[in-house]
Amino acid sequence: MLLIAVIFIVIGVWLDLSIPYHLGEITNIVTMEDYGTMQQIWEHGGWMLGLAISSMATSFVVAWAACILSAKHSAKMRKAVYERVGDYSSAEIKKFSVASLITRSTNDITQVQMFVAIFIQTMIMVPIIAVWAVSRMMELNMDLAPVTAGAIILVAVLAIIITIICLPKFKRIQTLTDRLSLVSRENLTGIRVVRAYNAERFEEAKFDQTNTKLARTNLFVSATMGLAGPFFAVIFSGFIVALFWLGAYLMSEGRVEDPAGFFGDIMMFMQYSFYVLGTFVMMIWVLTMLPGALVSAKRINEVLRTEPTVNDEVADQVGLIEAFKQDGRVEFDAVNYKYPGADENVLENIDFTIKRGETVAFIGSTGCGKSTLVNLLARIADPTFGKIKIGGIDIHSIKQEELHDLVGFVPQTATLFSGTIKENIAFGTVEGKKASKKQIEQALKTAQAWDFVSKLDKGLDSKVEQRGKNFSGGQRQRLSIARVLARQPQILIFDDTFSALDYRTDRKLREALRKDIEGATVIIVAQRIGTIRNADQIFVLDKGEIVGRGKHEELLKSCEIYQQIAASQLSEEELKR
Repeated sequence: MLLIAVIFIVIGVWLDLSIPYHLGEITNIVTMEDYGTMQQIWEHGGWMLGLAISSMATSFVVAWAACILSAKHSAKMRKAVYERVGDYSSAEIKKFSVASLITRSTNDITQVQMFVAIFIQTMIMVPIIAVWAVSRMMELNMDLAPVTAGAIILVAVLAIIITIICLPKFKRIQTLTDRLSLVSRENLTGIRVVRAYNAERFEEAKFDQTNTKLARTNLFVSATMGLAGPFFAVIFSGFIVALFWLGAYLMSEGRVEDPAGFFGDIMMFMQYSFYVLGTFVMMIWVLTMLPGALVSAKRINEVLRTEPTVNDEVADQVGLIEAFKQDGRVEFDAVNYKYPGADENVLENIDFTIKRGETVAFIGSTGCGKSTLVNLLARIADPTFGKIKIGGIDIHSIKQEELHDLVGFVPQTATLFSGTIKENIAFGTVEGKKASKKQIEQALKTAQAWDFVSKLDKGLDSKVEQRGKNFSGGQRQRLSIARVLARQPQILIFDDTFSALDYRTDRKLREALRKDIEGATVIIVAQRIGTIRNADQIFVLDKGEIVGRGKHEELLKSCEIYQQIAASQLSEEELKR
């Protein structure tokens, strides 16, 4: 596409620069006696019209090639950004923010795409026209060159001033666009909370503040760049006056060898100068877009060059599933974790072993590190110190894809995707295979979701709206549990997953789990003792440390914190059981 663009740009420049010759001939025919005939005027005029139409056709081809090239380039960028963000851990997502990543994936890439398309059409043409037209101008008359040079210098100076003024503003525009996207996203996703607290005016004021700043910055940039048009018009008009004045001066001084044809030469020189000045103006117009495109490109590169902290760089082992079948242990060996930028560890010296087929639970006060602990096992984050092993293999030496074939994870917040229930339950693969219809139905029954799914008009083909907004919180949670069960993983992690369920559904679901996933290792994070009291092991966390471990009855006797949690949730009769 680039080669096609260059070829047709060269052809188009040759066609354009052939027009002044015919204009000069027509001028001489009109101004000089016995120089030509009316028929010749028509002939030269016809040539000019044909050259102009042909030049327009080459412009269409160049624009077509440039658009294809820029669109494919932006598609590659968008794919690269999407894939890079898909590899990010929660640390990188927090670093950029979701709103900023959306802006970088859309607005910034569009800015670069527009610049590339215009750059190809303009910046390749500028040097070709400049060299070709200037060489023809030198052949015509060197004495007229200073006027053109002066006009080019004025145009260049004006462009530099505009660029210097606008560059910092473009950076601010992108920052404010991020902020506006963040405010809009927060307001839309939290619209029910906003209304419940009568906070519409507060949110509107917050939006207006950012929107006004963005509008003012855009207005300043547009006004500054808009002033360039009138200035360029003045420079062009002044150039024409100066050119004819210089021509008249040269004729009065007797420095013109052929006075009869000099007027035609001036017209040709003016046309060539217009091409040179016009291309320089186009170049400057492109350069005024350059600051915004550079800022966007920098922001895109920041995403592409930020390496995910959770990666497969040292993944040199295979066979995790086979190793787990033989060994079957999940081990945390002196694991510490500290959030990026934090001074203190959120988890301290976590050390335990889970045998295959066991059901273990983690409980503790809010913020004690329960969710962080299971996130480390699922490699949503990596420990700052210590090792996590499955089947005797350090999970950092195994590719994440193989780890996720073995480990099924249900996060605190139930996330559903737009589509159908069937597509959501069969989401993803295990060892490259999707769940069958039989597995989907069984998973829904185990998750206590089949009752309401079977009553829907279209059953498994019923529509799921974005984020599952057409289902209740409990229904979304059960569907997300069914999704992980359909994968039939050998290690199941439920991160406070049962909190949105009523006690009856919670009990029925746990009973079904014991029957249907026999042999699988189950790890539960919970706030309710009723959810975990039958676990094989219960770990009590406090301030990032394990302060108690054992069965429910053992912890009631030995762990003070567990006793306090139990006393706040269970009756005296339940405590005595």
